Amino acid sequence: MSPAEQFHVHEVSRSYWRVTFDNGPVNLMDPDTVEQLGALVERIEGDADLTVVVFRSDTPGYFMAHWDFLADNTRVARMQPGPTGLHPYLDNLVRLSRVPVATIAEIRGRARGAGSEFVLATDIRFASEKAVLGQFEVGVGAVPGGGPMARLGRLVGRGRALEILLGGDDVPATLAAEYGYVNRVVPDAEIGEVTHAFAARIAAFDRTAVAGIKKLVDVATLPEDDEFAPGLAAYFATAGRAEHRPFVRHLLEQGLQQPDGIETDLGHAVGRLRREEAEGTRL
Repeated sequence: MSPAEQFHVHEVSRSYWRVTFDNGPVNLMDPDTVEQLGALVERIEGDADLTVVVFRSDTPGYFMAHWDFLADNTRVARMQPGPTGLHPYLDNLVRLSRVPVATIAEIRGRARGAGSEFVLATDIRFASEKAVLGQFEVGVGAVPGGGPMARLGRLVGRGRALEILLGGDDVPATLAAEYGYVNRVVPDAEIGEVTHAFAARIAAFDRTAVAGIKKLVDVATLPEDDEFAPGLAAYFATAGRAEHRPFVRHLLEQGLQQPDGIETDLGHAVGRLRREEAEGTRL
């Protein structure tokens, strides 16, 4: 049986698509996500009429939660390189960032870990005041694998990038906008309308001009492809190590990957639990 479709494409017009991500109660990313996103990026690259794509979610409280801790990572490790020569997870994000189309993330809810890495690969990020971003991987003993070390410093500066990556804490929308992690904060009740209006504006412009502007901005701002592979190699080397498995099991017992459990407060909770562990006060 084929896996369920995760990226639902609504063609608003020939030049404008809205793509809704849907994968379980908290929108986890998994090996099927990697394969389906690769197919979607290829479709975007091959459409000569397309000018703008909005990525969004209808899952309450979650844009893309993070990578699935229960996924088959051996399947991921065996995946063959994509067209860039990078592992498909990285290949998808690098190619997404370079498509000759404007990409907009409409972030309502949480986008941590791999979800944060996805939105960092889009061109423009509008966040609801209810959005939460973050790279919590340090809290579970892992180096992030999807390129935030390469991207965040260019967006927010070195010090703030290290604050986000080494602190591993939740970054609420207002702080994310102050730092440049997202473009701006929009009231939750209005974000769909605001994002649609901006996307429709771009869709009305000449595609050649839009693609030409983006290509030249890319030259000035995007990391080179060879900056990404070391991060994923470090992720494979550090994620899932035996000494951190009891902590991850504890997180799962506390509602990790469930909409109303520790997932709601994950960045803060990881830091609190690690401090309690270090102090010998956690049961």
